[in-house]
Amino acid sequence: MRWLTGILINAALFLAFAGYFEGFHVSSFGAAAGASLVLSILNMLVRPILILLTLPITILTLGFFLLVINAITLSLTDAIMGSSFDIDGFGLALLIAVIMVLINLIIQKTILNDDRKK
Repeated sequence: MRWLTGILINAALFLAFAGYFEGFHVSSFGAAAGASLVLSILNMLVRPILILLTLPITILTLGFFLLVINAITLSLTDAIMGSSFDIDGFGLALLIAVIMVLINLIIQKTILNDDRKK
């Protein structure tokens, strides 16, 4: 259930980013949900491999290189989704990755605190 909730939250974030950033385009909520699903699958399959391959630089940068890996998975999502989901440039993908990490962290902290109180 949390996985589906995460996909819907990321889809809503994609729509919000499309309205806020000029170089980020999403054609519909369906495209945003599809991109969120593709991103989730890439995070399960490709991200661990990228983390393993870039472990020395990740350790050297104290984990900040993981943001670059998140931007790479966003760029791969862009390539897979075609014109319905478009990010203009790696810099914008990196900025969106940073914002998504922060928002997801806040949401997870809020949900975890609510679950512990029950």
